[in-house]
Amino acid sequence: MDNMKDMILKYVIEEYMEEGGDPISYDTPLISGGIVDSFSMVSLKRFLENKLKISIPDDQATPEAFDSVNKISDLVKRFVK
Repeated sequence: MDNMKDMILKYVIEEYMEEGGDPISYDTPLISGGIVDSFSMVSLKRFLENKLKISIPDDQATPEAFDSVNKISDLVKRFVK
């Protein structure tokens, strides 16, 4: 599943990071660190659902669940068949 983490990390870097910003890792706080906001979280959720052909229930798509690549990966694993 590391390739899933890499896919998520690549998406976050390409979509939300400024050029020349500090590097981020699987554990970097995304929401609490100000990298991803609530609108970006929704677009990230849609990206994952479309890319992986899954549905993440809104009640489980919380800021806490989307606060790092590792946490996002753990959430997504529950819905990938």
